[in-house]
Amino acid sequence: MPAQRGTRAKATQAQPSAFDEHLDRGMLKLEVNLDDAPGEWLGYVMELLLEAGANDVFYTPIYMKKNRPAVMLQLLCPRELLQPLTDILFRETTTLGIRYYPLTVHRLGRRYRKVATEWGEITVKEGLLAGSVVQRAPEYEECRAIARERGVPLKRVYEAVWKRLVEG
Repeated sequence: MPAQRGTRAKATQAQPSAFDEHLDRGMLKLEVNLDDAPGEWLGYVMELLLEAGANDVFYTPIYMKKNRPAVMLQLLCPRELLQPLTDILFRETTTLGIRYYPLTVHRLGRRYRKVATEWGEITVKEGLLAGSVVQRAPEYEECRAIARERGVPLKRVYEAVWKRLVEG
């Protein structure tokens, strides 16, 4: 099973596993607008934030006053990581302020299964809602590795996984 940042591998009776469907009530969304940050900096900052424990980091193109093109950096994190992540944002970007909001995240239950393809097994992550599979996603890094090693297009690897999933 792939390593999961911030999750517990074992469930106890008193506390559900992070792999079970649940609500994360202690989350924060942080955001900053950046109109003067080179693209290379943005990739570097994303890496630092994810390494420091952010659950997700993403950029949205925006226009600021005087019609200046910019990006809005947004991230999701547990409340206890607010200080280290704001430190990174202030140290590594040109922002003068950070907005943050409390939010709740409804997370699907997760389970992993192996799917055999002509090039080898690939892990598929399944999202469970009330115990039923509602989402499936092949693990990108495994598909990428097979595509490179075997010299086949990445889309063919994905197609093979989806075909096996449909076949059951």
